[in-house]
Formats: sequence, C-alpha cells, structure tokens
Amino acid sequence: MDAQQQQGAAAPQPPLPPRPAGPDFTPILTVFFAFIAIFLVATSQVLVPSSSNLLDSLATLHQVPEGHVGVYWRGGALLKTITDPGFHVKLPLITQFEPIQVTLQTDLVRDIPCGTKGGVMINFEKIEVVNRLRKQYVYETLLNYGVNYDNTWIYDKIHHEINQFCSVHSLQQVYIDMFDQIDEKMKDALQADCTRYAPGIEIISVRVTKPKIPDSIRRNFEQMEEERTKVLIAMERQKVAEKEAETQKKVAISEAEKYAHVSKIQMEQKLMEKESTRKQEEIANAIYMAREKSLADAEFYRTMKVAEANKMKLTPEYLELKFIEAIANNSKIFFGDKVPSMIFDQRILGDFLKDAGRRNLGL
Repeated sequence: MDAQQQQGAAAPQPPLPPRPAGPDFTPILTVFFAFIAIFLVATSQVLVPSSSNLLDSLATLHQVPEGHVGVYWRGGALLKTITDPGFHVKLPLITQFEPIQVTLQTDLVRDIPCGTKGGVMINFEKIEVVNRLRKQYVYETLLNYGVNYDNTWIYDKIHHEINQFCSVHSLQQVYIDMFDQIDEKMKDALQADCTRYAPGIEIISVRVTKPKIPDSIRRNFEQMEEERTKVLIAMERQKVAEKEAETQKKVAISEAEKYAHVSKIQMEQKLMEKESTRKQEEIANAIYMAREKSLADAEFYRTMKVAEANKMKLTPEYLELKFIEAIANNSKIFFGDKVPSMIFDQRILGDFLKDAGRRNLGL
C-alpha cells in the first residue's frame, strides 16, 4: 500500500446525518411475524395429529373416500362428529380431519424374533393380521389410542404374543407339531385383549409364515422329514398291498357267491320243474280217477237200471211168454211114449219160474 492510500485510509469520515425523530416499530413487527410463524407451525404440526400437509389444514372442502369415515380435531381435541364418504366442509386452520378406514384391512408385521423353550432363536419374517375397525367404535378407539391404534393392538401385540408362545414351546412344537395352530392361537389372543380393552377392533384372521431357524437345525429337520417320508411311503405301500389282497379276496368271495347263487337258482329251478311234474301227475291221476269213478258210477247206474228193468219184467205173464217163445224156437221135437210127461200145467210152471227169478235176484 502506498503513502497516499495510507493517508486516505487514515483520513476522518464525515459525520452521519441525524435520524428523524419518531417511534421505532421494528421490535413490534419482529414479534408479530414471529407469532404468525409459530401459529402456522402449530396449526400444521400440532393441530393435525397424522398429517403435516399445510394445504390440507387450509382447505375448506374435503373428501372422505369410500370405505372410510371422516374424523375431526379442533384445537387438538377430537370431535364426536363422524362423517360418511363424500364431500364435506370444515373450518380452515381451526378444524382438521383425517379419513379412517372401517373396511377390512391387512396389517403386515415383519421380522419378529423370539426364543423357544430350549433357547433356540428363530425369526418370523412375516405375519399378516386381517382386521377391521367397527364404525360405531371409531370415536372411542381414536380417543383412547389415537389414529395409529393398530400399532398398540396389532403390531406391538403380535410381537408380545409370538414371544409368549415361543417361550413355552420347544422348537419341534413351534416349527412342526403346533405350527398349524399358531394362526388360531394368535387370532384368539389378539381378539381377547381387543374385546376387553378396544372393542371396536375386530380380528378376522391371522396368517403366520414359517419361521427361519438355524441352518444346522433346519438340515436335521429336513433329514427327519426325509426319513418320515420314507416310512410313510413304506406304510402306504403296505396299505396298497393290503388293499390289493383285500380286493382279490372280495373278488374271490364275490365269484363264489355268484356261483353259489347260480347253483341255488338252478337247483330251485329243477325243484320247481319236479314240483310242476308232480302236480301235473297228481292232476292227471285225479282226472283218471274221476273218469274211472264216473265210468264205474255210470256202469253201476246202468246195471241198477237193468236190474230194475229186469225186476219189472219178471211177471208171470212175461215169463210164460218167454217160455213159450223158447219152446217155439226149439227145433228139436222128441216123440215117444213119454211125450205127454213133458207137458206141465202152465200155472205150475209159471209159479216155478217166478220162484226161480226171485232167487236169482236175491229177493
């Protein structure tokens, strides 16, 4: 630096002009703007519990989507007003709203470590909890547990219940024996506490994935499963062989029953034929006997009638006539000294013939 510059720098500065007289508003404006800034921050972060969007706080018209209900805060206090889906109006900056889902929703809980009864650490990578907040309990639930009520009764609770379950069961039970029961046990445990402390939360179902276990233990389980599979295969083969033998036995029995049934039918058919033949013979014999009896009766009747006719004919006149006819028809005539002895009295001859006829008839 040269001498002139040093002299210029050392030269005295001219005095400043005097300030005009009057009040100074700088501190007041500073405090005012600071108050506005604090108010905006408070309305955007304190009055809205779950949203940091200042535009939502300043908006007057808002929409509640389907499957949700609208809840409102004023000055940080939860209002009892619950709105249905659609467009609604609120006071900007003063009233804030939040849509709350009241349909089925699935909360995904990840990475849940736990220790089994034997001290083995395992990890459940994913557990899904299907739940629903009942519409009539929205105000009560949010008043007691806030908008993030599921953090308390689902996310934190599922961690607690899984650790409780693992601590009283062995790895074998958790990983294999009772794994199919974990879903139902978790659901019952969650629902029991929700029913007691937060009745508006309904647990629909719980889906638990297979936990991750140490590789060395997992290989042992795999080997055990292979051996168990071999045993099951052998048992199934044995069952198949038994079923085949049983089937063959049933087939043989069925064939024997079929043949026996056929033989029985044939025997019954032969017996029926014999019975039919016997009945035919009995009918023929009955017909023959009836016919013979009829013939005998007819012959007896004819004989009786002939006898009756003969009896009616045995009169002295008829006998005398027959005697005369017999004598007349005789072509031999004897002549001699004894001829007169051949002539009898007709009356005596008639009486003799009448007695002979009676003797012949058995009268």
